[in-house]
Amino acid sequence: MATRKKDNVIAEELEYFRVINERSVDAISLDFFYKPHTITLLAISILGLVYTAFTRNDNSHNDNIQAGLCSVVFFFLIISVLAFPNGPFTRPHPAIWRMVFGVSVLYFMMLLFILFQSRQAVRQMMIWLFHDLRDSGPDTKEYAVNCSQITWARLYSGLDVFAVSHFLGWTLKAILIRHYGILWTISIMWELTEAAYAHLLPNFAECWWDSWVLDVLLCNGLGIWCGMVLCRRLEMRNYHWESIKDIHSATGKLRRAVLQFTPVSWTHVRWLDPNSTKMRIIAVWMLIVFFQLVELNTFFLKHVFMVPPPHMLNAIRLVLICLISAPSIRQYYVYVTDTQCKRVGTQCWIFCAITLTETCVCIKFGLELFKQTEYTYVIYWIVTQMIGSFICIFASARYGRYLEKWKMSEDEDESIVKEQKNSNHINGKSRKSGKSTFKRKEFTGHMKNSTNGIIARHRENSHGTSNGGPTP
Repeated sequence: MATRKKDNVIAEELEYFRVINERSVDAISLDFFYKPHTITLLAISILGLVYTAFTRNDNSHNDNIQAGLCSVVFFFLIISVLAFPNGPFTRPHPAIWRMVFGVSVLYFMMLLFILFQSRQAVRQMMIWLFHDLRDSGPDTKEYAVNCSQITWARLYSGLDVFAVSHFLGWTLKAILIRHYGILWTISIMWELTEAAYAHLLPNFAECWWDSWVLDVLLCNGLGIWCGMVLCRRLEMRNYHWESIKDIHSATGKLRRAVLQFTPVSWTHVRWLDPNSTKMRIIAVWMLIVFFQLVELNTFFLKHVFMVPPPHMLNAIRLVLICLISAPSIRQYYVYVTDTQCKRVGTQCWIFCAITLTETCVCIKFGLELFKQTEYTYVIYWIVTQMIGSFICIFASARYGRYLEKWKMSEDEDESIVKEQKNSNHINGKSRKSGKSTFKRKEFTGHMKNSTNGIIARHRENSHGTSNGGPTP
């Protein structure tokens, strides 16, 4: 009996984990796009491989290596579509999120390979892939110059492509995290992180107005606000998806096809419940620290390997991290807030492994840079991260508890007002019924009196007539 109960518990946990790790499509409108076509895919891929391998010119050694690597990546992505989990998302198609998982595994394998190479060898591989990196150097541009000269022209010049990237990045973070307290904590803590590591990375040194006004208040704040407004609107929508086969107009079919790239539903997020435990607070704190680590890896990687900021390699990595982080944050949120979830999702595990491996790569190949570290700044940064994050998380939890009490009191007031209205309505009815009863009693008494008078007069008339008296 105990064994059967234990087996049932394990089966329930596996089923619940499958929901967040490999969610199935709820309502399939077109069966063709969701049925497995493994034999067809195998035949097409092998035919393409045979044609490419036997028709291309293999005289160039570099071209041969590039073609072989592309073939490996291509078939690895095909295997990921067939075998890997799609995670918690199914739009626009589960195969896309399986490929995202496959790309994340490939990137993780590449980081492991790089970790066991020398810096010069890694640099040569990067130059072999991107020839324009041959003459590149570290980014030494300084932004903290003449900070006392504040003019409108200088403020306007600070709104460049990086300001747009700040705005878009924080809009995306707001859509993924959906919590004002956590978002503002990450934004403020990142500026403190830049100040702590400005002695290692010159481009971290910024003027106070550039850091706190343009970045935090304008770009980050506007991005957070826009993202949260979008989330609120998506939460208020009613999600009812009609099958494309039931739509008869061409415009309606096109609109339904475009809406396939929107979420199938939208869940209200509560990272910090008013009754949050210590473990949940620690988990949210780890999320904040991990965000700082991901951002730090971005700047240290491009500085150590001398990749210019506008290079496409930075853009490719940022897009990859954004795609990986979307299902990872969702899986981490379910793990933190749901007691039935006993382990993190696979995509979240890979994302954590990628972040920590990137940190190891930065430390190994940036030893000369990290020898210049002012450890006092780093200690101050760690202490500030811990204290500031815990204060913000505690304040958010207290604020959530205050909101819950305020809503409860507001609901009680509304119920009291409704009860008073109902009682007044009942009393009004009773008063009206009392008045009508009194009127009925008064009318009945008047009728009785008039009837008695008529009967008495009739008796008098009859008595007078019998005695010979005059009639009235």
